[in-house]
Amino acid sequence: MAAVSRDITEDSHDISPTPYFCMLCDKRFATKQNLRDHVKRHTGETYSCNQCGKRFSSRKDLRRHENIHTSKYKCTHCGKCCRNGEELTTHMRSHSGEKPFECNVCNKRFARSDHLVQHSRTHSGEKLYECSVCEKAFKDPGTLNKHTRVHTGDKPYKCLVCGRAFSESGALNIHTRVHTGDKPYKCSLCNVYFSQSSSLHTHKRRAHGNINPCH
Repeated sequence: MAAVSRDITEDSHDISPTPYFCMLCDKRFATKQNLRDHVKRHTGETYSCNQCGKRFSSRKDLRRHENIHTSKYKCTHCGKCCRNGEELTTHMRSHSGEKPFECNVCNKRFARSDHLVQHSRTHSGEKLYECSVCEKAFKDPGTLNKHTRVHTGDKPYKCLVCGRAFSESGALNIHTRVHTGDKPYKCSLCNVYFSQSSSLHTHKRRAHGNINPCH
């Protein structure tokens, strides 16, 4: 923790609303805690949930996550526990089908405002979310979060059977088929089943000479 504190600096002569700045990348913050949370992205340090072990880069994110364990914001339809009231309201739209947010370019509708914002960038090509370590930019925060695991080595998705951990939920889903024996991808030419779509594509090329594995 001592190494972290050396990277937290306050400019005593700065009267701007963001007097705290990171000595590693020069980004500025309004509070010392926000700066500390930011520095953890450089160092790979995280806050860990005492109940499930999942790790977060800020105390705020950890506190929101802990609401899931307390069932404070629980859906009365399916029992899903959310992190806060706003997330619960958004989740309820999955039951009602409500999509109040509309794209003003193509009129596509969304249940969440952030999904509309992310969608709108398909029209503008905008990339606002920048990695604080390598400065690579992304269109949405979810993709940025996945990318940062390249730097932190974080693997939050753990197999309940063998304990193997993965950086992405999709990789965990594929891995669990090793235990379940599930093979959802079927070859349309010989009716052989595969656990991964990539294995099916490879099979079609090698066994059937299909240069277009999508057909």
